[in-house]
Amino acid sequence: MRKSFIPIVTLICITLAAIITVLQQYQFIALSSEVLMAVRWAAIGVLAVYRLQKRSLTTWILISMVVGAEIGNDFPEFSQNLNVLSKVFLKLIKTIIAPLIFATLVVGIAGHSNLKQVGRMGLKAIIYFEIVTTLALFIGLAAINVSKAGEGIVLKEAENTENIQAPAKQTVSDIILHVFPENIAKSIAEGQVLQIVIFSVLFGIGLAMVAEKKRKPMLDFCESLSETMFKFTNIIMYFAPIGVGAAIAYTVGHMGFGILLNLIQLLLTLYVALVAFLVLVLLPVALIAGVPVKRFLKAISGPVSIAFATTSSEAALPRAMEEMEKLGVPRKIVAFVMPTGYSFNLDGTTLYLSLASVFVAQAAGINMTWQEQLLMVFTLMLTSKGVAGVPRASLVILLGTAASFNLPVEPIFIILGIDELMDMARTSVNVVGNCLATAVVARWEGEFNLQPETGLVETTDPELTNLLHTEEDKPAELV
Repeated sequence: MRKSFIPIVTLICITLAAIITVLQQYQFIALSSEVLMAVRWAAIGVLAVYRLQKRSLTTWILISMVVGAEIGNDFPEFSQNLNVLSKVFLKLIKTIIAPLIFATLVVGIAGHSNLKQVGRMGLKAIIYFEIVTTLALFIGLAAINVSKAGEGIVLKEAENTENIQAPAKQTVSDIILHVFPENIAKSIAEGQVLQIVIFSVLFGIGLAMVAEKKRKPMLDFCESLSETMFKFTNIIMYFAPIGVGAAIAYTVGHMGFGILLNLIQLLLTLYVALVAFLVLVLLPVALIAGVPVKRFLKAISGPVSIAFATTSSEAALPRAMEEMEKLGVPRKIVAFVMPTGYSFNLDGTTLYLSLASVFVAQAAGINMTWQEQLLMVFTLMLTSKGVAGVPRASLVILLGTAASFNLPVEPIFIILGIDELMDMARTSVNVVGNCLATAVVARWEGEFNLQPETGLVETTDPELTNLLHTEEDKPAELV
């Protein structure tokens, strides 16, 4: 009874701290900064007690985000030094991507030797991706045309524009050539997920055509590599609360909370549009496909929180793949659909780009017709492929599009002020969309096999589990 009371107390304390802070911000009450800081840290202290009662890795990550935000707000100069911790976490995550994709794809293709199924699965995935991203595109267009968030903005010279350079214009041939690797080592070093996928698929098909005697050693190696990389992921995830908290602290300390006041309308437009996409598109898709929504949300909570804090879909990829496999999606489908979706199924990024591109035109006082808007956003759909692993890469794409359609770049640098907060939301939706895509394709293939909840995904290794759980905690975590 005592433990069940802790979450209620925690919620009350956090809510009161937030209300007092907002009232002080708008000068409805007058409290010293020291008192406000004490109130917020007291609420965080209650959160810490809650964490001790519920020792799951996901809970640790979510609480570290709150602590990081408070550190960034109270100690902005110190928080800038914490950025190195978030970069360490991202570097560790990126070491997993290439070997994990390669091993799981090769095993998924060559391990079953059913090339017809791979082709059929790929076709179904591409059809699903294009339908969903097109719906995201139209929702983004509708949202910005309703809110007209860009109208009435007075353009000023952007600061620190040297950090982002507009890329050279790309032809259709350039885009197609960029999909295929010329050097797999170079593709791995540059983090070109789609090129790694293409190489792995071709390698898997080639291995499937080899005689059983010569195929088995390589297949065994890839299976061992895949299992090892999942264990490697589990180890790195124990650093996730530190990396995620540091990322949030740096973001808040760098930007501050007041930055939202000038661009709150644009930010709300994006968030409302993303919520509408989740409710009007992804939720019906999940229900139609027969995906257990409650279990699905529980499974993706960890990957989404990582993506939200790091603003990189790639950072959440290993954890997302493991979670979906635990949910009941076969590894061969997870290994094929999810990495491919990271290049073709960027739901949140597609919605954001359609919204932001029209915002740029509105801010510049340019009245674009629906035909011109559609042409611009369909161009963005092509140029946005493969940017999931790069935080804020969408700004570079917007700059290139602005140059192509003769739009000024100043509004893009206005967006830069809140892009990190916008990136958190759109990246989270990217992860949700790709996780759902694996479950939908598995249902479509008739291979979705819902697994019983036998324990926490983040504590699958018995030895590591003992680091976080006591004997009395384990039964509560199995619920």
